[in-house]
Amino acid sequence: MSQKVITYPEIKPAESCKYDGVSLGEVMLRLDPYDVPTARARLFRVSQGGGETNVACGMAYTFGLRSAVLTALVDDNIGLNIRNQMREAGVDTSNICWFNTDNDGSAHSTDQKGTLMNGMNFTYNGKGIIPSDTAYYRAHSAVRQLKPGDFNWDKIFGEEGVRVFNTGGILTLISPTSSEVAIEAVQKANENGVFVAADLNYRGKVQPDKSIARSINKKMAPYLGFLVGNDSDLSDALGYDTKVTKNASFEEWVEAYKETVKKLSQDFPNLSLIGTQWRGAVNADMIHWGAVLYDALNKKFYVAALRENVPIQDRTGGGDSFASGVLSALMLGKDLQTAVEWGAAHGILVQETPGDFTMVTLKEVEREVKRAQAGGGVKALR
Repeated sequence: MSQKVITYPEIKPAESCKYDGVSLGEVMLRLDPYDVPTARARLFRVSQGGGETNVACGMAYTFGLRSAVLTALVDDNIGLNIRNQMREAGVDTSNICWFNTDNDGSAHSTDQKGTLMNGMNFTYNGKGIIPSDTAYYRAHSAVRQLKPGDFNWDKIFGEEGVRVFNTGGILTLISPTSSEVAIEAVQKANENGVFVAADLNYRGKVQPDKSIARSINKKMAPYLGFLVGNDSDLSDALGYDTKVTKNASFEEWVEAYKETVKKLSQDFPNLSLIGTQWRGAVNADMIHWGAVLYDALNKKFYVAALRENVPIQDRTGGGDSFASGVLSALMLGKDLQTAVEWGAAHGILVQETPGDFTMVTLKEVEREVKRAQAGGGVKALR
């Protein structure tokens, strides 16, 4: 590949762009049955979320940046509900690709009986030794119908300007054409001087054939400046195995992960950053939490303060919020140690609240960084 890939020190200044961050991905309506298993539930909490779009919500709501979402929705009340929730988080939704329900035969049209639908999921958080469980309804979602050319990249990346673009492995596995859109996007982003990040975020329920995931990600990886992926994602989605035991400590995991990352950076010299969060699950309610960031340009690792035995409410969205924290720190001029600390803090805080996407402020992120670094407890705010 001859195209130049933008590195993290080359992120454009804010004044030159309309958007700080733009996220391309699937977004779903999420229904939570509170503390009752889904099969017996009668009441549900409604929210929204998506592996890629959660990053945009964090950028806007927590870090005060100008973010936008690129996705596809059916223009009905469910789609409007999802859009309105993202608007409430401060995200620009003006570039959503809407499918009308007039059944008029146009490229972005469907009927009113749900032949094409907005994706939904039912997520039970689990309790103790009962694991969390998610049931997806996305096989006929609007995002599956996205095709190259559906978004005006020259306008978004060129005329309007974007500092950071992110997408991920969930979108690339939704359908053959959605993966083509993602690859088209990362290519056009680099052409326009945009820093590109992607979270591998492998989901076996989306695509059980790992060879398909690896094939797609190997096409996309050469266009990335920042790759987010833990050891299992790197194995499942790219074929890089980390030699570490299942119950290894964080310190043992970091040493093994370092070797994998070094190999990855040799194979993909375009990557200037590689990183991930680490979750050690004690049970459904209690985890250990860490994070690491590798500066491939200077061959240096940055490790966040380790959190042990942290009770959580909802484990979904922690990795997306790690990515959001790191990218936001970079755009706000912070160093890489601060970036990995923000990523780790944002990731654990999001797991303390319900839903996929962030409900915390930058002040809370900075407070959590100080608390974890000091090894302190939690005091009441009165």
